Amino acid sequence: MSDNSDKKKKLNQIKSSVFSRGLAVAKIGLNAGFKYAGTKVGGTSFDDFLISQAGSITKEIGQLKGSLMKAGQMLSMYGEYFLPPQANDLLKSLQSDSPAVAWHVMSQYLQQSMSPELLAELEIDQEPIGCASMGQVHKAKIISTGEMMALKIQYPDVEKAIDSDVAALKTLLKFAKILPAGLDLDPIFEEIKGMLRQELDYATEASLTKQYKEKINNDPRFVVPKVFDRYSNKRVLATEYIEGFRADHPLVQALSQKRRNQLSENFLELYLKEIFEWNLVQTDPHLGNYKIQIDPLGNDRVVLLDFGACGTFTEQFINTYRRMIKGSITFDEKMFLQASSDLGFIIPSDSKEYIKVFSDFCYETVEPFWSVDDPRDVKGKIKPDGTYNWKETDLPGRVVKKAVQFKNFDLRSPPREILFLDRKTGGVFIFLSVLKANINARKIIAPFLEQVL
Repeated sequence: MSDNSDKKKKLNQIKSSVFSRGLAVAKIGLNAGFKYAGTKVGGTSFDDFLISQAGSITKEIGQLKGSLMKAGQMLSMYGEYFLPPQANDLLKSLQSDSPAVAWHVMSQYLQQSMSPELLAELEIDQEPIGCASMGQVHKAKIISTGEMMALKIQYPDVEKAIDSDVAALKTLLKFAKILPAGLDLDPIFEEIKGMLRQELDYATEASLTKQYKEKINNDPRFVVPKVFDRYSNKRVLATEYIEGFRADHPLVQALSQKRRNQLSENFLELYLKEIFEWNLVQTDPHLGNYKIQIDPLGNDRVVLLDFGACGTFTEQFINTYRRMIKGSITFDEKMFLQASSDLGFIIPSDSKEYIKVFSDFCYETVEPFWSVDDPRDVKGKIKPDGTYNWKETDLPGRVVKKAVQFKNFDLRSPPREILFLDRKTGGVFIFLSVLKANINARKIIAPFLEQVL
């Protein structure tokens, strides 16, 4: 959930009815269509048009709040595989800050979600400390104890619009002709709707926060806020307010390379535990969901926030996914291809050309985990001491170029679980890049790979 500036204009209302939201999206699509029709006279390409219109479309969708904005963010994680770069950039731009909702609106909804007796126990700051697509956070104090809480309040009626919002997004993308013909994304949109419903159930998020805190088990490298059950329900979540800085804050950036490397190693190890040991993955890893506590003695900690998007997977899927990871990292072609086939990435009718493109794509994405003597490392990306520079690498650009090659083949939707695992992996890469990590990732993942048979 991103920080919100006081200077931004606040929304005095949210279109909450299915009809009003559908009409607003239709107007966005029609306006874009008319504008594009007008630009065609001048020979403007659709890609150039998307670039020019991204800001206004994002702003209009941001005013709507709710699941339309969030679904667009989620879909952008798949966009690298089948959308024009400009179209995917538009979807990614939905992750930008959106305006906060004015306190008089949020206060009315809060009064519907909490009893007067409970509200009387709290002092709530009217200025939000964070706002996002489906809710915003206000700092609150328990008057009797002085304890500070982060009070996450859901926007009014957003849960009622999930189905219509996702349908509207599909229509908008089809109207703009940026979804490849014949590509069945229905399973992906169903997965998105399922995760949206989970994220809007704050009682479930409270339970997941407690589960994750138990997994951390007082590990001094991490902090998970406690939940205040007394002030929490399905629409309001009260958790301990914890101070800290974002990873891109100047004070964090000013830490020594050694300290930033240690933070990076800790964070990477946590991610690997989620995948290889816990089968409990926090799948919304943007920078706003983490804080860094700077310790005078150098024992810096990562504060972990927002567990509404935690996902678990069937044992069959997660075990096969682990084998696919191990096969790609260790360059074990037999293990990799078998696991990819078991997951449905590769099917019997696939051509040798497609299998090679897919394999090369996966083999390159795990570049930070290559060993020093890996035959794929012809350009010396892994240094002699085994370290990899997460900030200076051009890997994201190379991966996107390889992904574009998928358009030369019959496209099909990947396993639906991959959407959120990809989102997690991408977020981890960004976090380590922001910390300018220069670490030996192979050494960290090696013990986890040894457990995979």
